[in-house]
Amino acid sequence: MKNNFKVISLILVLLLVIGGTTFAAGISVTDELPDREIYSNGPRGNKATSAKTLSLSEDELKEIKSGNYKAAIVMHYAGNDWSRAQINALRETFSKMNIEVVAVTDAQFSVEKQTSDIETVMARQPDVIISIPVDPTATANAFRLAVNAGIKLVFMDNVPAGFTPGEDYASVVSADNYGNGVVAAEIMAEELNGKGTVGIVYHDADFFVTAQRYEAFKTTIIENYPNIEIVEEGGFNNPSEASNVASSMLTRNPTLDGIFAVWDVPAEGVLSAARPMGRSDLKITTIDLGENVALDMARGGMIKGLGAQIPYWQGVSEAIIAGKALLEKDVEPYYAVPALRVTRENLLESWKTVYNSEAPENIKNQYE
Repeated sequence: MKNNFKVISLILVLLLVIGGTTFAAGISVTDELPDREIYSNGPRGNKATSAKTLSLSEDELKEIKSGNYKAAIVMHYAGNDWSRAQINALRETFSKMNIEVVAVTDAQFSVEKQTSDIETVMARQPDVIISIPVDPTATANAFRLAVNAGIKLVFMDNVPAGFTPGEDYASVVSADNYGNGVVAAEIMAEELNGKGTVGIVYHDADFFVTAQRYEAFKTTIIENYPNIEIVEEGGFNNPSEASNVASSMLTRNPTLDGIFAVWDVPAEGVLSAARPMGRSDLKITTIDLGENVALDMARGGMIKGLGAQIPYWQGVSEAIIAGKALLEKDVEPYYAVPALRVTRENLLESWKTVYNSEAPENIKNQYE
């Protein structure tokens, strides 16, 4: 009988460990996230609290489940790996909380479309909206309508202008964007052996996230690597413009050694600009582990490394905060998921951390 009790106890312990997001019967953010210093401050200057601290207890989860709540997800853009991972995490975590997801929208980077999306979503009477504003100023009035309707708001990465945490919205969650910019700069410097010329392809918009990445990369290169010169910077509004920006940059600087792009989609534009110019020697670093840049990295291509956001666990964090908000429980104004350094050597392992799933076969095949 005593041995049976030990076996049952061991099984229970294993069940508590397996499953990543669960402990006891509650929900938590995985402990497998990297233990890195978080450099970023929030969009209102708030000091970051690690997302690894977030959890719902068994009693909290039970109370949320009994509420039969509804949620809506209002995206700025839903067509990349980062957005899909966030949406998947939110859906899966809300399912565990018995919260029905009544709408998922994609604004395609259009302020007008997102404003319309918010109005459409509000007609479904959600109790909470998880969103990332296309533009913090231009969408503020639309989000204000949701506040006035008593809808709880949790934001990804940025918040509407004039909004106050704890009053207008519960909290905002982002990656450590500054930290990821530092990582991208360090990898670039390593690839150039500490000397050379680089360009920057940046997001020419009032966007908290990409501004931090740009600042971090530039500051790290200038302050830590005096023999690396930033010779040109080029901005874009729409990611589809990045290829033209990079092409012009390379035309004016035919011996340029490297280019940093602020996320993976514009980095793909840099790739498409460099290839027809015969610049297979160009060193590219970026942020975000998208499938296309990961495939190039796995093949030993021009993408040499990146600082990765961890969007799956960011989505889990946002869902937990939404649950806390529905229970009228206080949370910190700003949470961040630690930065993750990714190179070809740790790509497959990093993919599991970023997306909570195995890397696609076309990437895994590059290592056989």
